[in-house]
Amino acid sequence: MTSGVLQSVTPPREWSWKSLWSVAPRVKEIGQPDARPLSVFLDAGVVPRDSRSDNHNQLGEDLSRYLVVRPGDIVFNKLRTWQGGLGVSRHSGIVSPAYYVCRPTVDIEPRFMHYLLRSTPYLAELTRISKWMPPSQFDTPWELLRTLPILVPPLMEQRRIADFLDAETARVDRIYARQTAVLQKLDEHDRAVRDQLVDQLVCEVGEIPLRRWITRIEQGVSPQCEGVPRVGDDWGVLKLSAVKGGFFNGSENKRLPDHAKVRPEYEVRRGDLLVTRANTPALVGDAAVVNEEVKHLLLPDLIYRVGLVQGVDAEFVAQVVLSSRVRQLIEAVARGSSQSMVKIRGEDIKSWLVPAASLSQQKSLVREIMLGLQSTNRLKGAVRRSLAVLAERRQALITATVTGQLDISTASGRGVTDGVS
Repeated sequence: MTSGVLQSVTPPREWSWKSLWSVAPRVKEIGQPDARPLSVFLDAGVVPRDSRSDNHNQLGEDLSRYLVVRPGDIVFNKLRTWQGGLGVSRHSGIVSPAYYVCRPTVDIEPRFMHYLLRSTPYLAELTRISKWMPPSQFDTPWELLRTLPILVPPLMEQRRIADFLDAETARVDRIYARQTAVLQKLDEHDRAVRDQLVDQLVCEVGEIPLRRWITRIEQGVSPQCEGVPRVGDDWGVLKLSAVKGGFFNGSENKRLPDHAKVRPEYEVRRGDLLVTRANTPALVGDAAVVNEEVKHLLLPDLIYRVGLVQGVDAEFVAQVVLSSRVRQLIEAVARGSSQSMVKIRGEDIKSWLVPAASLSQQKSLVREIMLGLQSTNRLKGAVRRSLAVLAERRQALITATVTGQLDISTASGRGVTDGVS
């Protein structure tokens, strides 16, 4: 009964294939508006909504229509299932009626299902059966999801696999957390270097509002795009994540459909100063300079392009914007708005204070900052590569185990994750 990507999976002989609906039928229990709202995150699965600050979706007005979730239930965010927007809940609560809630039968260990559905072949199969829904999401129809072939080992084997993966993934996650903490310390060091140099320059030359150096501020447009990056010279629209931490990443884009109208006046160019117009309070107002030759990439409506007068270095402005002096101004505005998603106006940008430096002083500051960041940038690169390897090996461990390719009766799992510390 296998189909699509799952046809390549060859499980042990004592394992069987069953449809999702037969091992975890869909339930539509409602009528508990006072229960704790839950959310589904790609990284964490099902968690209480109030435990995360990065959920930008608003609760509905009538929570009595929300679906009841019990511990052990599988919850699918049907628009994000293909990315891993699913998981087994450890909590009681309610979720949006736009989600699917499935309740495993007594022959299924819910923790095993959690790992199975987030394994590589299953994510590929869920992507295959999902249907693109403009502007940037994929809808997973229940009539296709319900027939998803589920690999079912004997119940005791499911529990052994779940126990094994609980222990092994926890070990990998501890290493990942330590590496992430190192990355945060390096970011703090970079901020201290930048702040010290900017503060010193301000003491020497004073400050002026950025409006004196601005010729224009424009935002682009965000037409309906496909949920995949552009290929080759196709036209694409930048995602908000293209400007992150002072760096520009042109690969963060969505492909513009062939039939869509192209607005070439919004094509970004090398040397453009970009500032994010909307994000969480901690991230809005991020700035970066397009430091590469780009072609056929359009400015979205959530990113500003800031034009500067001659004699002003765009990288200098970006570095000042990243300093604590300007971040404090940005966050002061953000605190008066929603704590999930805030927007800044062009007038806010014009009011930012920057050192009244000459062009030579601007370039000197940029050189000093870049020199101060050289060593940490190398370390950051090594840490990010290590994190990528950890994530890859964690996924490989899950996939090998839930498909029966790794015999956990004799393996400790260390061979999959050793070499990263």
